[in-house]
Amino acid sequence: MANFMQRDPTNPDFWDERFEKKFMPWDKGDVPQDFRDFVAARSAALRCLIPGCGNAYEVALLAERGWDVTAIDFSPAAVQSAQLALGSLGKHIVQADFFTYVPKQPLELIYERAFFCALPPDLRQQIVNCWSQLLSADGLLAGYFFFDDAADASKKGPPFSIHRERWKELLEPYFELLEDSSVSDSIPVFAGKERWQVWRRR
Repeated sequence: MANFMQRDPTNPDFWDERFEKKFMPWDKGDVPQDFRDFVAARSAALRCLIPGCGNAYEVALLAERGWDVTAIDFSPAAVQSAQLALGSLGKHIVQADFFTYVPKQPLELIYERAFFCALPPDLRQQIVNCWSQLLSADGLLAGYFFFDDAADASKKGPPFSIHRERWKELLEPYFELLEDSSVSDSIPVFAGKERWQVWRRR
């Protein structure tokens, strides 16, 4: 375990320090299978945003299929890491704060992978509000969500888990659940507590 100076995950320096020290236990190293299947099943390309993108492996999958994809992260070290890894496709990576980000065109898809659970619980309503504002009507929120129904589980993190009932309370005023399934290729930190879900903006 590396020694870290930064302990506040709402500060970009927290993530810079971890990327710079190559401590990324949340990083799968490739594109998860459920998302591959989701993309393969689409009959048309979607305009997609990936918030808190980290190394943004999914960008290559989408860009090579002609999707309009933008991946954002507020950590300069994360952005640099992703741009180096993606080469010419690094142009799809933008340093930006999700809470103030304004897309050039309305979004049809937001892909979630370890962004929601990376930030403390007191930001959850704000994240959901942003999702609902960024997506056009019938737009999709698809990705991986980290659940734990233990009473004190959400206080430990990152990653910060969420109780499934609280999750429904947050999402259902804005979104309709279309898909919900277990995940077969979770990394250890999420194993057994991760669900693949697709929600549609009401």
